[in-house]
Amino acid sequence: MTPILCFPPAGAGASFFAQWRVSVSSGCTLLPVDLPGKEKRYVEEPHRRVSSLVRQLVPELRAVIGDADRVALFGHSFGAVLAYEVAFALAEEAGREVLLFASGSPGPATRRELRITGRDDEGFLDGVHQLTGYRHPALEDPELRELLLPGLRADIEMHETYEPEASRLMHLPVIAMRGTDDSLVSAAAAAEWAAVTSGSFRLEEVPGSHMYLVDRWPEVVGIIQSALSDRASS
Repeated sequence: MTPILCFPPAGAGASFFAQWRVSVSSGCTLLPVDLPGKEKRYVEEPHRRVSSLVRQLVPELRAVIGDADRVALFGHSFGAVLAYEVAFALAEEAGREVLLFASGSPGPATRRELRITGRDDEGFLDGVHQLTGYRHPALEDPELRELLLPGLRADIEMHETYEPEASRLMHLPVIAMRGTDDSLVSAAAAAEWAAVTSGSFRLEEVPGSHMYLVDRWPEVVGIIQSALSDRASS
């Protein structure tokens, strides 16, 4: 059974991937990653640096995937950064094949020009809309906004302060993904992921904008499973 670890975009929790399970075929198991400060782990303090979050997540995820000899990691936008960092740790373990799917994100070394950490609530949410092209309906409800903002702010701060380790190279397959109409992450920016690995690389494009996977998730699951099937038969 091949685990597929799924890392949500900024502000979202594991339930972002709830529908995806219905499209996963036998031989794979979809494992949305629960993050501190979100949903089931709401009472935990959210992290504000990627490095500290990854240090906590890696032992937890090792326990979840057990002795699986192949694991896929999918992450969208900020989630792509988390998937990338966790992939390094898991790929260091002998005998385990790791595949990385980085969605809706430029290469990890690219820093966004727009910075919104520290803005007041309205300015911050306007900035999130600029960065994602998407505004979640829950953020329009005052009570839900109060509940969700701390985790969203922490994720954005982590993303804006993140710096990957220089000159670090993966040796595993990487597939970058983007929406064909994504005005935030161009095809050239998504293709920057090729530079992080000495393994195979390809770019997959799915119809839609930056948050294409909200509606086109069955196609995303299909791409992941097809890649896993190809690896198994090669």
